[in-house]
Amino acid sequence: VRSSPVEPASATETDGLAWSGRFCGGVINDIKRRFPHYTADIKDGLHPKTIASVMFLFFACLAPAVTFGGVMSIQTGGAIGVVEMIAASAVCGIIYAVVSGQPLIILGGTGPVLIFTVLLYENCKFWEVPFLPTYAWVGFWTSLIVVIMSVTDSSCLMRYFTRFTDEIFAALISLLFIYEAVKPLFSDYVDPSIGRDAVLLSILLALGTFYVAGQLQRIRKSRYLLPWMREFISDFGPTIALAVMTIVYFQFSEVSLKSLKAPDTFGTTTGRSWFVDPFEAPIWVRFAAIGPAIFSAMLVFLEQNITARIVNSPDHKLQRGETYHLDLGIVGMLIGACSLFGLPWLRAATVRSLNHVRSLATSEEAVGSDGERHDRIIHVRENRISALAIHIMLGLSLCLLAVLKMVPMAVLYGLFLFMGVVSMKGNQLFERLSLWAMDSDLYPPAHYIRRVPNLQIHIFTAIQLACLVILWMTKASAIGILFPLFIALLVPIRFLLNRFFDQRYLLA
Repeated sequence: VRSSPVEPASATETDGLAWSGRFCGGVINDIKRRFPHYTADIKDGLHPKTIASVMFLFFACLAPAVTFGGVMSIQTGGAIGVVEMIAASAVCGIIYAVVSGQPLIILGGTGPVLIFTVLLYENCKFWEVPFLPTYAWVGFWTSLIVVIMSVTDSSCLMRYFTRFTDEIFAALISLLFIYEAVKPLFSDYVDPSIGRDAVLLSILLALGTFYVAGQLQRIRKSRYLLPWMREFISDFGPTIALAVMTIVYFQFSEVSLKSLKAPDTFGTTTGRSWFVDPFEAPIWVRFAAIGPAIFSAMLVFLEQNITARIVNSPDHKLQRGETYHLDLGIVGMLIGACSLFGLPWLRAATVRSLNHVRSLATSEEAVGSDGERHDRIIHVRENRISALAIHIMLGLSLCLLAVLKMVPMAVLYGLFLFMGVVSMKGNQLFERLSLWAMDSDLYPPAHYIRRVPNLQIHIFTAIQLACLVILWMTKASAIGILFPLFIALLVPIRFLLNRFFDQRYLLA
């Protein structure tokens, strides 16, 4: 029996996305809404769950910082490398944790930013202009555009971004993490210069980290041990897995594996000055930089706000309000500051932010009407201490580079895989894709299955999958600089579906 239809709505609007109608109105409303909770944000961070979150997220943030920084160093001739990425992550993360409205969001380097920076470097080589001064001007213009978006309530446009877009974007970032974990392992396998023993050990360490972290996380549902013991082991699961598999690696001392790539001492990758002189760029470059800055600002706007929407999802049951406009403005100003020092531009990192929220969550096991068990978040410990501690530790890691180099990359790839798979949970796109291989008589009684004909569900899912494939191909192609434009086009595509689907079905 199909339930009664839901009242149609043209857009999704919450308090954080309400139009203020005045200059800086959205930013002011964000401050009024969020900062009365500032003291509670600190008090609630003084809890053992925060320590577990910090230990997990430290490595979860360090690994992509090293990975993206290493790739960026190779692709930009060393202009921006590992140390610059870690330094930017630490400084910007500390500032953001202290002054932002939503400290559960983790800033970091992302795949789209990496692609944009590399394309900018290649264009600088083609036009024979200095990269870092040009990079600085693009960053200045990007910063200005993003701040203007912030003070003019542009984030209100996110009202027209539905789950259709959120699910595709979140799926893309999750798959990117899984891809970055599997790709180096496969590359080692097909490389004849790497011994089979090293390849096998790398795969075992990666899968071992993934398996142990997953099993320890699920121990919360076990009947054994005391409740506080199960909670402790579950919270510290990823950290325990990383430590255990690193110890396992040391038991095979005769096998040499790639370790965490980091310089021996603190300093820029090429030994250049930390300060970048933007006036070394030709005058025409200073104004031509507006062009790529428009695409860069669009990418910042979309990544920051889509991640914020996913973090603020009703499923997470956050209580202290949304701050889209304020946080966008803070990210914009940080980009301008990073540009002056030749540091990478950071913005909300989807997978790391989701894992931060879930590491602070208290969940319960719910049983659906079909008898299937799933986790349901009942409370998230909203605080600033965890994000602040994570990024302070990232900064301190620059003093312990020699120690960090002992961690094998295979273990970090396993952590990447764990983060990517965990962030897929709750994404309805993956749930609906699984229906394609399922007996239709045994479909779970989800709300949309009860309301929407099966054919309509599959067509809608196929359209989302096609958009996901196009985004992936665009990201990896020569027109990767247009990637933010393709994300924005998901909104009109979703509106076009109104012509072909019943509104009741779309809402379901």
